[in-house]
Amino acid sequence: MTPGSRLNLVLAGLIVLGLGLATLFGESLFGLVQYTEAFTRPGSGPSEVLWQVRAPRAVCALAVGAALGLSGAVMQGLLRNPLADPGVLGVSATAALGAALAIVLGAAAVPGMVEIAALAGAGLAGGLLILFSSRVRAPEALILFGVALSSFAGAATALIFNLSPSPIATAEVMSWLLGSVQNRSWIDVAWVVPAVIVSALFAALASPGLKMLSLGEETAATSGLPMARLRLFALIAAAVAAGAAVAVAGVIGFVGLAAPHLVRATLRGDPGRLLMPSALAGGLMLVVADLAARMTPTDQELKLGVFTALVGAPLFALIAWRAAREWRL
Repeated sequence: MTPGSRLNLVLAGLIVLGLGLATLFGESLFGLVQYTEAFTRPGSGPSEVLWQVRAPRAVCALAVGAALGLSGAVMQGLLRNPLADPGVLGVSATAALGAALAIVLGAAAVPGMVEIAALAGAGLAGGLLILFSSRVRAPEALILFGVALSSFAGAATALIFNLSPSPIATAEVMSWLLGSVQNRSWIDVAWVVPAVIVSALFAALASPGLKMLSLGEETAATSGLPMARLRLFALIAAAVAAGAAVAVAGVIGFVGLAAPHLVRATLRGDPGRLLMPSALAGGLMLVVADLAARMTPTDQELKLGVFTALVGAPLFALIAWRAAREWRL
């Protein structure tokens, strides 16, 4: 069995354990009688809590984390930059802008409209990135364009806050931007899972090219690697995954950055082999983070995006520090 297969099995086992814990435990603990009732009496109160509240929330966290982890791994492989993630290229910020517009304009009253608006924003960002990458080959230029796109989307979202006529809509937008899988249902799971599958298919098409690209763009080009097609597949995979994650859970940072780094120590040399383990690691991270956020003894439940930022920001600083040391050497 290859190291990648062993790692996938370990991560899958940990995910099953995490899903079980996230379903059985939460902000309130059941007694033995309630757990027995939840498994033996469908439709009872404890059963509804476990299977209609906690279970879809845990699965939604898994799918969103997998989407972010996969998107981050694709971006880091394409740009050959360990600091790349969906937020760097502006996909997350543009998806959040679409959701914010839908909320302020009152479209949130229509089921699915906020999700559609977020996916449209991510699709717009992906289209602009694909168009730009077809004209400019340097990965540094694509990163700079993504940073500019993210800054513009962030400024436009701030403008929405400034001009919003309703404080209720402003509060809804703020809650969305903080990121959460609270009160998510099986319908939300049905939104994000197909998008993750589509993203995984495009990532699989890009995987062989990412391996060749790790040898250098000139070497890959002389080997006959179709760079335009590789960028297209990779950017579609990243945009679809990140857009679906934002559409369902809002903005959750650092998972796409951290997940590939957690598995890179085991799988070195081939960015294509990091894709599946990064998705599994991202899903596991978010399931655990959501369970920890739920069980933290605070008056109000911590938003998932806040929790991951508190943990992820120091990790980001550590990665940047190590990268700076390598560049000096």
